[in-house]
Amino acid sequence: MPFVKVVKNKAYFKRFQVKFARRRAGKTDYYQRQRLVVQAKNKYAQPKHRLVVRFSNKFVLCQIVRARMDHDEVIAQASSRELGRYGLSVGLKNYAAAYCTGLLCARRVLAKLGLADLYKGTETPTGDVYVPEEDEARRPFKCLLDVGLKPTTTGSRIFGALKGASDGGLFVPQSPKRFPGYDRETGKLDADFHKKLIMGGHVAEYMSAVAEEDAEAFAKLFAKYIAAGVTADTYEDVLAKVHATIRADPSDAPKKTVSAAAIEASKKFRKASRRNLKERKNRIQQKKAYRIEKVRAAMADGEESDEGEESDEE
Repeated sequence: MPFVKVVKNKAYFKRFQVKFARRRAGKTDYYQRQRLVVQAKNKYAQPKHRLVVRFSNKFVLCQIVRARMDHDEVIAQASSRELGRYGLSVGLKNYAAAYCTGLLCARRVLAKLGLADLYKGTETPTGDVYVPEEDEARRPFKCLLDVGLKPTTTGSRIFGALKGASDGGLFVPQSPKRFPGYDRETGKLDADFHKKLIMGGHVAEYMSAVAEEDAEAFAKLFAKYIAAGVTADTYEDVLAKVHATIRADPSDAPKKTVSAAAIEASKKFRKASRRNLKERKNRIQQKKAYRIEKVRAAMADGEESDEGEESDEE
């Protein structure tokens, strides 16, 4: 019988290392993160900044993040949930909404760092690759795109957020190869097609096609668009106004102040604190007294009714 080497022996298990918790849960690609976070030693502890783009079931989230030794620090963020303040309350997850969210995040972080006037970006989107020109006074704010676990397929909405951040004035290293409208054979980007998606042209075309084919399906699919007064003809104008409004005021929404009356009202639904021994005994005495009074009242009512029956018989 040939000799079989035991690989997983006692020494093997002594040297076994458990992977990071977020790797075990499948939440973080550490191979990717290391290359986005680790900085060269001659950069004098200057952290790398990342443009983090994430998609939920309904919204788009863009953040400017830098890594510290024990945590990630978020400098600025923007969500498509906020676009209602700027005039867009429907379609908060499509390519056009991702562009608006990236634009809002870029203008917000540049205003925070005092670079909003130096780097204004492209006020009218062209669909072509845009890289801000370096100013003599200060360099543009550079950040790297962090896609997380989402596949970087050509035409992905991630690149809509990237384009919005780039047009907003951020320096995000990019290539046109993953933008929608890029042709591999010719190696050129169709900027008009890309601009069409930025301005919601694909959504407007689909709205028109569904409206012509089936009115009931149109009313069902685009009920929120109809309620918001957005049509296929006005969708592009709505997005153009959103872009202008974001540039006019990219600041955070004011925090809601809670009144003292609302705080007191919320306390009614909180769990009562536990009673001590004296309070429990007092409560028992109150229950006994209440029951005794109830019995006496019932007995008194019974006696009155008996007297009334005797008087009737007489």
